[in-house]
Amino acid sequence: MEMSMASTTPCFSLPKKTFCISTPIFKKHLFGTTLPCCLSAKLPLKLNPIPTSIKCAVSEATQVPSEKKSQLMRRSDIRNIAIVAHVDHGKTTLVDSMLKQAKVFRDNQFVQERIMDSNDIERERGITILSKNTSITYKDTKINIIDTPGHSDFGGEVERILNMVEGVLLVVDSVEGPMPQTRFVLKKALEFGHAVVVVVNKIDRPSARPEFVVNSTFELFIELNATDEQCDFQVIYASGIKGKAGLSPENLGEDLGSLFEAVIRCIPGPKINKDGALQMLATNIEYEEHKGRIAIGRVHAGSLRRGMDVKICTSEDACRFGRVSELFVYEKFSRVPAETVEAGDICAVCGIDDIQIGETIADKSDGKPLPSIKVEEPTVKMSFSVNTSPFVGREGKYVTSRNLRDRLYRELERNLAMKVEDGETADTFIVSGRGTLHITILIENMRREGYEFMVGPPKVINKRVNDKLLEPFEIATVEVPEEHMGSVVELLGKRRGQMFDMQGLGSEGTTFLKYKIPTRGLLGLRNSILTASRGTAILNTVFESYEPWAGDISTRDLGSLVAFEDGTSTSYALMSSQDRGQLFIGPGVDVYKGQIVGIHQRSGDLALNVCKKKAATNVRSNKEVTVVLDTPLDFSLDDCIEYIQEDELVEVTPSSIRMLKNPKSAKKTR
Repeated sequence: MEMSMASTTPCFSLPKKTFCISTPIFKKHLFGTTLPCCLSAKLPLKLNPIPTSIKCAVSEATQVPSEKKSQLMRRSDIRNIAIVAHVDHGKTTLVDSMLKQAKVFRDNQFVQERIMDSNDIERERGITILSKNTSITYKDTKINIIDTPGHSDFGGEVERILNMVEGVLLVVDSVEGPMPQTRFVLKKALEFGHAVVVVVNKIDRPSARPEFVVNSTFELFIELNATDEQCDFQVIYASGIKGKAGLSPENLGEDLGSLFEAVIRCIPGPKINKDGALQMLATNIEYEEHKGRIAIGRVHAGSLRRGMDVKICTSEDACRFGRVSELFVYEKFSRVPAETVEAGDICAVCGIDDIQIGETIADKSDGKPLPSIKVEEPTVKMSFSVNTSPFVGREGKYVTSRNLRDRLYRELERNLAMKVEDGETADTFIVSGRGTLHITILIENMRREGYEFMVGPPKVINKRVNDKLLEPFEIATVEVPEEHMGSVVELLGKRRGQMFDMQGLGSEGTTFLKYKIPTRGLLGLRNSILTASRGTAILNTVFESYEPWAGDISTRDLGSLVAFEDGTSTSYALMSSQDRGQLFIGPGVDVYKGQIVGIHQRSGDLALNVCKKKAATNVRSNKEVTVVLDTPLDFSLDDCIEYIQEDELVEVTPSSIRMLKNPKSAKKTR
């Protein structure tokens, strides 16, 4: 949707027409959706085709007033942008195409898919977890690009890096339209006053509906109280995987030229104080074995030189001194050493060993700190404790409470959205995060580093305001085929979910459901919803608000099968045990008393002897019986954390993931 702000009457251009508006409230329907602005009685005043060139009012509206030009100026040779979107809407794939078309790589160079997802866990899961920097050059303009995560659990990464940019590319799927995380990242970008270019991606999908998506996105801007200049967003239609973009869905170019032009024209250059005292906010922290801590951020004022003595400030009163030993800027897909970095550019600084995210690197004599970074509060907490199982120390390298404590508090240096507190005992720690996935990624990283520990079930963080108990609520969106919709609706209803929207998704035969549901109801929901829909449902959630307690929720109806004694499991014992439920283990597996070995087919726990051996007496008179065992359930770390309840724990080691009954719990098994 493009707006032309040349006259006093704003004109909104949709893919076919331009509507001119003279008053601030809509009550007309466009493409079947209601836009909460107002059209005058003269609608339509003007009907124009979409212009063939990009004209963006945002860059004009954000010019610096003449009286301030002596202090603040804009750099025209740099653009700092963040690419934000909901998960799986194609951000990282789009960055791949941008890098390739900007000739970052040689023609004969092998480049893997989703090159920005460099972390092992990111590649395995197919998601972006950490925000990352790169840059390209287009027509003598350097474009610093920051790829951001799409999951709401990693929203702290998005909130943090928005300090470094002047505009965002909001990538929206051409079928799904704005999703929960789209709303979250757009809200944050608008609060910062950033310019927005909307990219309708995957336009080549058979059931693409660009008109609906553009209208839904515009509605979202209005709901989030965007300014007139921000509502005047440029729309680019693109296919990230094919590397094509254009100004209309029917007429894509052969490359991403339209997208690059939109970035240059619609997103302003950084506003800087070139002659002022040095100010740089540390927005991200990396670590290298040889260089130590590396602070990444944008230089807001002045210039930064290699070997420069600086002041590191947290507030007006708390400052310390340091020296910049090395300085890097981002060029193409790597960090390049630099002698000087001028205001407006993004750089990496080495030599300050104790720098933290949110601190300001300022001029030694008269530098002042910038406002610190604020992120939203966590909503879910889990307990981490020292491993106390009989198998402790078999597989892990770091097993003591001191190792665990040091590693958890070290995570806080980079992960601003996470909190760590000491628990009730000396060997227990409470870790709070944005969601179970946020904390699960930390657990997986620690496991790969050689740590061995136990984690308890996730719990929501409640608040008490005016003697009322409040709990976090989230917006859940479920995309499910029509034939499985009934069972999914029933499941969400049991977990206190309230449906407020339902719509079909064109020719693909899927239904799109929107629910408001307590965070408690989402714990353990993902596996249940996949089972109910035979693996076809897609669930996405984002935090909404704190609201009054919704009442009791039953999240699991079935009990657990618990090992009766220490030993090694046998086929003979498992053959009779599998009639009691579904097992997690096969024969020849070491188990211990209290370990959970399966799911009971009824409510309540059942103790089993999975180590029983066949008696050897009179064995020749009995015919050998062929033992046929069911394939055991293979639960991942996420599945185990979703499965366990109050009186259960997950034992995490570098080689194994086991579940067990909490020895401290008073709950008795059958």
